[in-house]
Formats: sequence, structure tokens, C-alpha cells
Amino acid sequence: MYDVLIIGGGVVGCAVARKLSQYAGNIALLEAAEDIADGASKANSGIVHAGYDALPGTKKAYYNVKGARMYGKLARELGVPYAQNGALVIGFSEDDRKILEKLYAQGRENGVEGLRLIGREEILRLESETNPEVLCALDVPGSAVVSPYEMTLALAYHAAENGAEFFLDCPVGRLWAEKGKWHAETPRGVFEARAVVNCAGAGSAVLHNMISDEKVELIPRRGEYYLLDATVKCPFTRTMFQCPGKMGKGVLVTPTAHGNTLMGPSAEDIPDALDTATTRKGLDFVMEKCRLTWPKMSTRAVITTFAGVRAHLTSGDFVIGPVHSAPDGAYEAVGIESPGLTAAPAIGEELGEMIAEDLKMPNRRIFKAPVKLLKPFAAMTEEERAAACRENPEYGRIVCRCEVVTEAEIRDAVRRPVGARSIDGVKRRTRAGMGRCQGGFCSPRVMEILCEETGLSPLEITKCGGESRLLAGTLTDIAKEARDHE
Repeated sequence: MYDVLIIGGGVVGCAVARKLSQYAGNIALLEAAEDIADGASKANSGIVHAGYDALPGTKKAYYNVKGARMYGKLARELGVPYAQNGALVIGFSEDDRKILEKLYAQGRENGVEGLRLIGREEILRLESETNPEVLCALDVPGSAVVSPYEMTLALAYHAAENGAEFFLDCPVGRLWAEKGKWHAETPRGVFEARAVVNCAGAGSAVLHNMISDEKVELIPRRGEYYLLDATVKCPFTRTMFQCPGKMGKGVLVTPTAHGNTLMGPSAEDIPDALDTATTRKGLDFVMEKCRLTWPKMSTRAVITTFAGVRAHLTSGDFVIGPVHSAPDGAYEAVGIESPGLTAAPAIGEELGEMIAEDLKMPNRRIFKAPVKLLKPFAAMTEEERAAACRENPEYGRIVCRCEVVTEAEIRDAVRRPVGARSIDGVKRRTRAGMGRCQGGFCSPRVMEILCEETGLSPLEITKCGGESRLLAGTLTDIAKEARDHE
């Protein structure tokens, strides 16, 4: 029996868990995938939006602006890569100028500070690689970049350090209230709690419609991206947006929090919320749009492409708070698409406070400070590296050559609360496999370390959960199969 069940281990669910862990009570988070941050929280632009794009008076606008103001302090507290690099939203026509003027007015109404409308000469002075045919731009100094999956992980770590329990590979198939308690049916049994919080991302509408008479409709919207090798410096210091349209904020070219160049996304409504396949059509669209911003763009430095699916509600706005037309004790954050990453800290804070007050949960007597993410070996000075190796010789063994990730960092990623259990889980926590070879060199050693730390067989280690096993069998199995066929 728990006080609160949180369904969904994305950035919003983990933000709610962290806030609730400040209070005395039993908190559990149920995640359908094999790891947290496995959905939209790992596959997005990583932008902390300033708040000019959201319509004034909407929940998107409110939580966007509040969340953006929380990010710098939160990232420093948790040790998450973050940089307030600013952004330009560029236009190439008089019609674009009208859109930018509207965005400027919206941003001012939403309380976004520092916005300016600028012309071609200043744009090219600020970002010289911009297409010289650019006409105008909205300068957004408050825009920032963050590592979205590391933010999600850090929120989860802090919640777990303060007693929150995490259950992975634990999809909720049925949700109902009975005799004053909420019940969540999963493959690992039925969980019971006084309250439940639906933060299930692309699956949030399904859970909402199980328990509420006021139905909502969610359309999965897929966005595809290119990622360039970090050895090729991003030509822009700012995030370069194009004018937004009805499907999203527009295609961008941006430096990431780790120094790569990211380009995308496309925007396509699809029937399957789990369909993260990349397509020729989507990637060609991204390429065409990005070359409008950056004419010199080349595919030679592309190291991977990927796609994420965001949860777009037909109503167009976030749905946050108690679930209407449902029994008491049900709360939700539904339809959290962009700017959901930005809004997450504010959503987590307000939902957590609301639930704790309704359940009369007192403040925890001792709330542990977060154990910051380790400083990457790749970012250390020579003196820091020498000291790290003296303290722990495993720092002297480089596993991932592309990103200079050590054995010590990989073992820490597995040992932490809510630790890695797969190749991709290690990748998100350490960047092993994020470089030019995309894990071609380091994956076998990462697998060995996972086996040593977890006690699993190499045949049980997966790339990303489910049936994504890297090994099909042993040489003994193959020899036996061959003999059986003789």
C-alpha cells in the first residue's frame, strides 16, 4: 500500500516523484519500459524554451515560463549539463516578419524578458553562418539547452535517494478506484495507493479515459532528427529556429549541451505512439529546412538519426491537476508535448505540492541533498584525471574511446539508484556509445561490465529492453544445433 503511485518515468513523472519525496510518505513510480527517460524524454530537442510560442492564458504558457525560470538553479543543484545560449527565430519573408511580431507580442504578454526584433545585419553579425537571405529574426536571450535524459535521470536519482521506489518493465494495463483506494494492475501484480498520478506521456490519454467520463483524444506526433559528430563544431552558438507552424515550433539547428549539432524535428501525426522509426521523407524534410538556415550544411558529419513521439492533445493545451469526473485521489499531467521538458520542474512542483496537501503528508524530517552526477572524465583537467585515477584505478581504463568514458563511470551508472540495466541505459548515463562509432567499439566491454555488476548472463543483456538482445546464443549452442541437423 502506497500513498502515491506515479505512472510514467519521463521527465514529468520523475519531477513529480522528486517533489513528493520531500514529504513523509510511500511513493512508487511505475514505468512501462526497461528504463526511465525511455520515451519522449530521451528523444527531443533538449531546448529550454523561453515561452514566446505558447498562447497567453494557456497552461502551456504558464508552466513554460515558470519552468524556464527554475532550470538554471535546478541544473546546477543536480549537476546536469545546461547552457543558456539564447536563440534566434529567423524569417525570410514579410509573412515571416508578421509571425515574428506576433511571437514577440505573445512573449511579452507571457512575461518573457529580453525579446528583440532584429534585422539581417545584426543577425549575420551574431551568427555569421546564417543564410544571407535572412530578413528578420526574434532574438530570445533566455532560451537554453539541457541534456533531457540526464535531467530525467537526476530527478529520479534524487527521488530514490529520498525513498521513492521505482518499478521498471511495469506497464499499467488497468486502473480503477475501489473502497477509497486506487488500484493499478501490472505484470508485477496490483499496486494500491491513496492517490495516483498519470504522467504516462503518449499513453496518458488511455489511462485518463479509463477513469474519467470526460474523454480526451491524443494524437501521437513523430519528430525526426539528425545528430552530427561532436568533433565538428556547431556553426551557431545560439539555437536557430525557423518560424513555427501549426505542427510545432519549426525546424532548428542547435548546439547540444554536450557540443554536438542537432537538426530537426519533422512533425508527422502517426497512429502508433511507439513508432519511432526514421523515414526517408521525414529526414529529407529536415535536411531541406536546415539548409535554408545553414546553406553549407553537409551530411558527412552525421553519426545517427533518431525520432521521438510527443503527446499532442486535440484540445491543444496541457491537462494538469485533479482528474475531472473521476473518483478522488486521481491526478494527471496529460498531453505534455513541447514545451513539456521546460515545463516539467514547474509541473512537478505544483502537482507534488497539491497532492501532499490533499493527502496531508508532512514534510520529511530529513530531505537528503542530491548526489550530483559525476563530472565526466572527458571534461576533467589533467590534474583532476590524475587525482581520479589515484583514488579509483578504474578511471584509468577507457572503455569508450569516442567520448572518453571510463570503467569507473560505467560502474557508477549501474550502481546508482535506478541504475542502468541495458546498453542504452549506460549510454544515456555516461555517453558510452554516443560518439562517432555509435558503440561499435565499446559495446562488448559495456556488456561485460553490466554482467559483472548485475549478475546477468551476456545472453540476457539487451540494447534497450524487450527482445533487443545483442547475442543470439553461444558457440556451444550453435555446434549442438548443427549436430542435431546432421
